[in-house]
Amino acid sequence: MVVASLWGIAQAADSDITLTTATGSICGTLTLPTKLPSPVVLIIAGSGPTDRNGNSGVVQPDSYALLAAALVARGIATVRYDKRGVAASAAAGPAEIDLRFDMYADDAAAWVRMLAVDKRFSKIVVAGHSEGSLLGMLAVQHAPATAYVSLEGAGRPAPVILREQLKPKLPTALYAQADATITQLSQGHTVPNPPMELASLFRPSVQPYLISWFTYDPAIEIAKLQIPATIVQGTADIQVSLADANLLKHADPSATLLIVQGMNHVLKHAPDTSSQAAILKGYTDSSLPIEPHVVEAIAAAS
Repeated sequence: MVVASLWGIAQAADSDITLTTATGSICGTLTLPTKLPSPVVLIIAGSGPTDRNGNSGVVQPDSYALLAAALVARGIATVRYDKRGVAASAAAGPAEIDLRFDMYADDAAAWVRMLAVDKRFSKIVVAGHSEGSLLGMLAVQHAPATAYVSLEGAGRPAPVILREQLKPKLPTALYAQADATITQLSQGHTVPNPPMELASLFRPSVQPYLISWFTYDPAIEIAKLQIPATIVQGTADIQVSLADANLLKHADPSATLLIVQGMNHVLKHAPDTSSQAAILKGYTDSSLPIEPHVVEAIAAAS
């Protein structure tokens, strides 16, 4: 059973918020507007050790913190959190070999259920970024959200995208081994001895997680939604393509599709899109504001 714990008063801008689970606390930040009740947006982070502010390693755009600040200025509350195993939620994370994609989706659904019983909130919007887009789709199938927003979310299964990313980067023989490994994982089988050159991606301890992730097709999952959906995609995203956004829209024709010219994967406007290196500069510059069209799209869904 999940037990909720909240701190702070309505007039406070930021306060701690904690989701207590059987395996530990998942910690986040609640940003409240002065006037309540208000809509609340649950921001679900992307892949890897991305924290509640949208930062991971050298990638430091502060995207989620900036998004929260922009939304509260419009009278919209937000919750952003460190996924289990990440930053302040590190203790809630299992050993890597025991981690499953569904755990993240279950956590997101638990956040929604927690917010649904809080009388300070009139609506609950789930906004999932990157990998968080699929997690959000799964969460709202099992929790009472009002609306869903996909921010730079994939429209194809992970194995398809992974092959697309690896093929131009690997020698032919090594790609063939990677392809065979992906096939085995997609069929639910672990690979005891993946190529050493690919150990960071296919190490045995991460394979159960990949198997659990590979079972999902975002286009199938978004078609299951019974609430209004919005799909936001930037034209300067070098990780997720316009084709992905179009696949999601095709799967859910009632969804609103917003194409944002010049926006990169971390929800910032890329002033220079002449090269990949130029686009990537936005990944490390927290002084760049959040793309206004993202704020408008989420506000409209709220």
